[in-house]
Amino acid sequence: MGEHSPLHTKSAQLKKALAWMAETLLDNPEKQRLAVLREAELRFDLTPKECAFLDKHFSAS
Repeated sequence: MGEHSPLHTKSAQLKKALAWMAETLLDNPEKQRLAVLREAELRFDLTPKECAFLDKHFSAS
């Protein structure tokens, strides 16, 4: 990841969203990844830059 990636900003909300997504997908394997990703973006009130990061790196199945 580049120097300007959202993870490099140490966003607490992004870290919480990633942990929540991992736990949710592990506990509910039937859920679609994209639906979980969208819920995380709303639940953790992520910035557009953070949402773009998640879309780029985690929307693929």
